[in-house]
Amino acid sequence: MMYVSDSLIEIIEESIKHNWNRPALSDYKGITLYYRDVARKIAKIHIIFRESGIKQGDKIAICSKNQSNWAVVFLASLTYGAVPVPILHEFKPSNIEHIVNHSDSCILFAGSIILEGLTLTHMPNLNTVICLDDFSLIQTKNKDTYLAMEHLNELFGKAYPKVFGPEYISYRRESDPNEMAMINYTSGTSGFSKGVMIPYRAMRSNVLFAYKVMNSVDEKSNVVSILPSAHMYGMMFEFLYEMTVGAHVHFLTRVPSPSVIVKAFEEIKPKIIISVPLVIEKIYKNRLQPFLSTPGVRFLLRLPIADKRIKTQINDTLTSSFGGEFEEVIIGGAAFNKEADSFFNSIGFKYTVGYGMTECAPIIAYADWKEKRVGSCGYAAPRMEIRIDSDKPRTIPGEIQVKGDNTMLGYYKNEIATRDAFTEDGWMRTGDLGILDKDGFLYIKGRSKNMILGPSGQNIYPEEIESIINNMPYVVESLVIDDGGKMVALIYPDIEGASRDGLTTAAQIEAKMNENIAIVNEEMPNYSKISGVKIMPEEFEKTPKRSIKRYIYQN
Repeated sequence: MMYVSDSLIEIIEESIKHNWNRPALSDYKGITLYYRDVARKIAKIHIIFRESGIKQGDKIAICSKNQSNWAVVFLASLTYGAVPVPILHEFKPSNIEHIVNHSDSCILFAGSIILEGLTLTHMPNLNTVICLDDFSLIQTKNKDTYLAMEHLNELFGKAYPKVFGPEYISYRRESDPNEMAMINYTSGTSGFSKGVMIPYRAMRSNVLFAYKVMNSVDEKSNVVSILPSAHMYGMMFEFLYEMTVGAHVHFLTRVPSPSVIVKAFEEIKPKIIISVPLVIEKIYKNRLQPFLSTPGVRFLLRLPIADKRIKTQINDTLTSSFGGEFEEVIIGGAAFNKEADSFFNSIGFKYTVGYGMTECAPIIAYADWKEKRVGSCGYAAPRMEIRIDSDKPRTIPGEIQVKGDNTMLGYYKNEIATRDAFTEDGWMRTGDLGILDKDGFLYIKGRSKNMILGPSGQNIYPEEIESIINNMPYVVESLVIDDGGKMVALIYPDIEGASRDGLTTAAQIEAKMNENIAIVNEEMPNYSKISGVKIMPEEFEKTPKRSIKRYIYQN
């Protein structure tokens, strides 16, 4: 049960008090912190902040792999009135250093592996650096910070002379819904990251949204955190919302490969699952597609009774592999493969596809799995509006524009980008293209900047073509680009799978890819046919949420 308030900080405070003796945060196969432990660590970090002269609005950078201490520092910063700046640990050192400098962060909490790659002299305005793994002091320019950390237990004892209990918890409240709560830097799919200024109203609105649609998650629930906590999608729905209802979050501290994820799901049995398409698509392509394409199964799928029985068995097996107790799998963060979407819908799997972006902290559209429609990412979330910048928004794609409580304040220290992000009448430009059906369901067609103009002015959406190519034999992933007026498919092939089937040379693999493209072209209108193939020697460079950095390959 969530305590509802106009203040996000009060919601967090009341949850900590109410769930004092319940488990809160666990590192998978490691330590577990109860809500009382989280409160104690927050109190100690607040002492360090006070002794260091940290003021309301000061920026606190946090960069590490997913772990309980990351969550503690984030909550401590937020409840103190400082502005947390979560940085994706997958970023390169130069990008991390740039973000620390650009955000004006005065303290950096970072994991030991991250610290090994950083050059601290490249961040001259940093006052203090603390290792997030064990809270050891790496560097400080402030004598008071050094003394505070040296005598932290003594200072804590003076501040709380009696047994530390819920009655001591009293956090600073946000003064205004539009007050900046945090700065979250985008994943950089189109170049250098921008600092998105997220207000308290947006975070609170997303928490209330989750309370409505994820209401099966309560103080008895387990949730597995597999997405980067520094990314808004994972942060909001695998961690922050759970902290407001007293749930138990399990952080996968190791690389979340599909096998590790499935094993964790089987052990922890999460109540809700938040995923990016890549995880689900890998399960579909690697485990289900080979089985479904065998002659015997294809024959049975044409028989109504057998078809229903096979699909029920597949659904039961899939549900069990995800722990068996989830209410829903929510997929977001990137476009979902159409073929996989249709198949999972046909077997009755409990999943849905949402739509959001960092600039909306993150949710924009959603529909429950019982309402979802194949190809759609739902309808406008509570307190949000969606419009399509098109003369015929039901049939002709236009830019998706949004308005509501979830929208950002703007980009930190970037007035030009902020101005460009909003229309004259106050709607936020998403940069995505889509249509809305008569019931308000949103269908995304692609990124406006990715759209390719055909020879006679036709709009070509490369993501739609890539979705088809990616389902062809021995294709891991693809990218369709405009090369001098011709459509070219860049393909990273499944070398191992092709080799098992006797395709052992580069020439054989390239020939197979050309066969694939010939089949794809049969489905394409003339203006969007692929004219050439280029085999990529390694997988495409991606953002931490596994979106391909298109700008690297476009030219």
